[in-house]
Amino acid sequence: MKTADLRFILAVPVISLLIACRGEDSGSPSTPTSARVDSGAPAGSAAVTVNRYTTNFPLTENPISEGGRWINGGAVGLDWTNVSTQAGLAIGRQVGASYTDATALLTGTWGPDQMVSATVHTVNQNDACFQEAELRLRSAISAHVNKGYEISFKMSQTSAAYVIIVRWNGPLGNFTYLFKPARDAKFGIKDGDVISASVVGNVITAYKNGAQMARVTDNTYTAGNPGMGFNLESAPAGCSGTNGDYGFTSYSATDAP
Repeated sequence: MKTADLRFILAVPVISLLIACRGEDSGSPSTPTSARVDSGAPAGSAAVTVNRYTTNFPLTENPISEGGRWINGGAVGLDWTNVSTQAGLAIGRQVGASYTDATALLTGTWGPDQMVSATVHTVNQNDACFQEAELRLRSAISAHVNKGYEISFKMSQTSAAYVIIVRWNGPLGNFTYLFKPARDAKFGIKDGDVISASVVGNVITAYKNGAQMARVTDNTYTAGNPGMGFNLESAPAGCSGTNGDYGFTSYSATDAP
């Protein structure tokens, strides 16, 4: 879709979408918002359905639900862990074994082209802990299955910082690196940064504060849901129990990137 076309398509409907999302201002998450919008195609052709979800995590929940809008890696996937929320912050609950990343995916039916963004909270960074904030695209969770695309930023501002793009293949610990560059401070994340990721067709792109950080192509998954996740290695000294040192203060997803 051309940029000019997208501006035309959303020019009028976006007003109602923003009104529907005003719950965020009052301290409650928005509901997934769908709108039938003119695709710009000839009269009589199918309209386009756009989904959006925005939240600043006002509820205290473990695991996150927001009225059944999320499913979790521990509660549903069993082999992974959950995401919890409290006072405007979403954090992971991972403890113990590696690769049991805290994972939460939005429910509902989403189009294949997706974009997600989140504002990062990070303090007391410790490179040994591999504290990662993750964005998920075209993902699905069921018992003992966690699949989809993960875009992950390490909570670091040193030369140990990185961004990776991973394809989760289903079973615990079964994943494929699609993008794994040398570590570099240019990937560094500080408190308040916004990380984003999109998948359009077979192209997956990662951004930090609007600047492109990584791009790959992969044809494995053509459908699924957006979500988020967090990794923590608990074994190194000083790492166990640091889940609350990093997370997201806001999150948004759309299938009209």
